[in-house]
Amino acid sequence: MTHGWLRAAVPKAWSSALLVPELDKVWHNLEESLAAGRKLEGFLPPERFVFRAMQLTPPNAVKVVVLGQDPYHGPGQAEGLSFSVPVGIKTPPSLRNIFKELAADLGVPVPAHGNLIAWADRGVLLLNTILTVEPGSPLSHKGFGWESITAHALKYVAELPGHRAFLLWGAGAAQHAAGLDPSRHLAVVSAHPSPLSAYRGFLGSRPFSRVNTFLRSNHVPEIDWSLPEVIS
Repeated sequence: MTHGWLRAAVPKAWSSALLVPELDKVWHNLEESLAAGRKLEGFLPPERFVFRAMQLTPPNAVKVVVLGQDPYHGPGQAEGLSFSVPVGIKTPPSLRNIFKELAADLGVPVPAHGNLIAWADRGVLLLNTILTVEPGSPLSHKGFGWESITAHALKYVAELPGHRAFLLWGAGAAQHAAGLDPSRHLAVVSAHPSPLSAYRGFLGSRPFSRVNTFLRSNHVPEIDWSLPEVIS
C-alpha cells in the first residue's frame, strides 16, 4: 500500500490545517488501518466522499459547523456529510428530529428527502468527528486517528478571524466547546437529536434561530435553512 493515499485526497483549501508534521504519524496509522477496507470496499462512505464536507465547504466559507459523530453505517446512507443522506434514502431518525426542531424553530417545512448539500453550499460545515465506518458497525473506526484530524480542522476554523457558530449536539461534540472564543463564537450545546436523547434537551433548543440571530448581530449573512424539494 502506497503511503499517503488518504492524504492525497485532502482538499487543497484544508491542506495547511491537516497536512502538518504533528499529524504525520496519525495519518500513517490511519492509512494503514483503512488499507484493507480500501482494497475490499470495506468502509463507508465511498472513498470519493470521505472528505466531501471539506470539499463543499472550504475554511473561509464556514459560517456554521454542525458536528456529527461518525458516518451512517447502513447501505447507501453515508455521503460524507454529517446527518445527511442521498435523495431516495429514507430520512434517519436523528435527521427527522433535526427537521422537526427546524420546523418548530423557524417554520421551515419538513423536506421529503434528507439531503443537506444545500446547507454545505451555504457555509454549513457538516463534519463528522470520525470520517469512516465499517458497514453495519457504528463507531468501528473510533480510535483510528480521525478524532485528531478533525480536531485540527475545528481548531483551524475557530482560529480564523471573524464570527462563527458551532452546533454541538451530544456529549462527544460538546467537548469541542472548550476551544472556542466566546467573544467571536457561538456554541449551541445540547443533547443529541437521536431518539434516545432528543427529548432531553435537543427538541425545543431553537438552535437555528439562535445561530441566525448571532450571525445577524455580527453582520454575517444568516443561513437559509430551507431545503429544495428537488436536488439536481
